[in-house]
Amino acid sequence: MAMNIVGVVGAGAMGTGIAQVAATAGHKVLIYDPYPEALVRSQLSLKDNLQFLESKGKISGAEAILDRVQPQDELAGLQSCDLIIEAIVEKEEVKKQLFAELENIVSDACILATNTSSLSVTSLASACQRPERFLGLQFFNPAPRMPLVEVIGAIHTDSARVKEAASLMAAWGKTPVLAKDSPGFIVNRVARPFYGEALRMLEEGFADIPTIDWAMETLGGFPMGPFKLMDYIGHDVNYVVTETVFRAMYYDRRYMPSLTQLRLLDAGWLGRKSQRGFYDYRPEAPIVTATEDEEKGQQILDRILIMLINEAVDALFMGVATAEDLDLAMTKGVRYPKGLIQWAREIGPKKVLEKLDALQQTTHDDRYRASPLLRQWAHGSVSL
Repeated sequence: MAMNIVGVVGAGAMGTGIAQVAATAGHKVLIYDPYPEALVRSQLSLKDNLQFLESKGKISGAEAILDRVQPQDELAGLQSCDLIIEAIVEKEEVKKQLFAELENIVSDACILATNTSSLSVTSLASACQRPERFLGLQFFNPAPRMPLVEVIGAIHTDSARVKEAASLMAAWGKTPVLAKDSPGFIVNRVARPFYGEALRMLEEGFADIPTIDWAMETLGGFPMGPFKLMDYIGHDVNYVVTETVFRAMYYDRRYMPSLTQLRLLDAGWLGRKSQRGFYDYRPEAPIVTATEDEEKGQQILDRILIMLINEAVDALFMGVATAEDLDLAMTKGVRYPKGLIQWAREIGPKKVLEKLDALQQTTHDDRYRASPLLRQWAHGSVSL
């Protein structure tokens, strides 16, 4: 099926970014938002972004690309779309209502996609009369720059639609990975220990915020430490994803949210967007520095890294994705310095397991239990 006209619902940062990607790939794009001021902001942002990219020689024909994006203030304006991608508030009932309305507008051939980061694609598909044409397309912010797109089929989804969507994402210059419809999919599941274990070490008094960030950036090679990244994402987003995954995983302690982060959310200290979070971004705020202790820093890195590796291996064990797609997702989606399965190969699965078991024996905390697949790998009964 030719997907000539792409619809985007939601003219926020993510929706605008997705519209830019589709229009740059040559599609006519219809972007809908019920708030006229959001559409105006979206068009201005899009114009600025495209002109900047053209001035840097990264694209040509910015004006033509912008002309392909047409704002719509009525949902019925999307009736001619071949593909619609939703990028609205992360609330299940709101999304379900939207897709139920869209089915009364679009043709039977139109593919409907959600950009949800943590909600069940199958549950959202259940709101549709034709759920076989429904799937997840999770872009990462900012959508024009981040190459990864997770392609998630619901239980109902026609496998041909999944392949078609993955091929389209590749044609848009993206790196598509196939993910099982499970809580957090790939990135938002596997990345949970990056935040959770950092918060646990802070709460234990093992190390302070700048030191943990320093260790992960300088010793680990991560582009941003966990506290800086949580502030960048926003605690209203990051905490909610953690809470959603925790609940969806039947309150497994590996995904347990942190009261420390919740208190920031309660205070309205959302991170960079509010100028207060784990760090103080106000102009008059004092500069904070890390304690650059390499021995302690290595303990910090090891503890977070083995938790990340265990989560990636367990995702493989549970059939969330292939080893190749798991590593692609973490390097392309959140810019990890290397894939976690590959990292485990370099460290050695036996060494990873020993460190994880030592943590569980010391703390008696089930959050440190090893994946059965990691244990099998370490004992040589399987090879990854």
